[in-house]
Amino acid sequence: MKNLVRSVPALFLAFIPLFPAAAPASAAGNQHKAPAPDPVIFVHGWNPDPSPWQTMATRFQSDGWPADHLDQWSYDFTQSNATTAAQLADEIERVLTRTGASKVDVVAHSMGALSSRYYLKNLDGAAKVDAWVSLAGPNHGTETARWCGGAPCVEMRPGSAFLNELNSGDETPGTTRYATWRSPCDNVVNPASSVSLTGAINTTTACLGHSALRTDRSVYDEVKAHVR
Repeated sequence: MKNLVRSVPALFLAFIPLFPAAAPASAAGNQHKAPAPDPVIFVHGWNPDPSPWQTMATRFQSDGWPADHLDQWSYDFTQSNATTAAQLADEIERVLTRTGASKVDVVAHSMGALSSRYYLKNLDGAAKVDAWVSLAGPNHGTETARWCGGAPCVEMRPGSAFLNELNSGDETPGTTRYATWRSPCDNVVNPASSVSLTGAINTTTACLGHSALRTDRSVYDEVKAHVR
């Protein structure tokens, strides 16, 4: 009997290799997909369509952003920036509903910075925008706007009522993460210092033209790091 008792553990150990170990909870079949990044809303400036964003949007997609999370939005650039801001609010609601995201990131070029800032400050947009980017935005006006007419040009002139209200108090309200990029060689935003905002991460680029900030690879890499 004693020999039988001693042999039972040995017999049990002999059968252990026949039974596979339980699969870990993190096995490939049970792994969850990484959450998709926030949708990116591209807001163009003084031009009739969003096509100049194509280079940056393609790079985002190559770096893992789903195509339906990259919204190259278009609007009537001849209207007041306040009107555009209200339309941007509707567009962001559509994108949030379509993607199921809770927040978006906004990447604006030139005049697009003004309407998107108006949305953040006056239309409760800060609660729905995680990261905001201004590429060559005339946030404190540009002397170049004295050479054109219409509501948005008047609003872009230094000292305009629109800019005075937009820049009053906190220039970067809410919990949104603000960042700006300006070029020392920008021939449209004059002075270049107009771009920077108190409370934002403000970056000076290499010598780039006004439109080149949308397509420069180094600027893209920095923008991607900020929104991500």
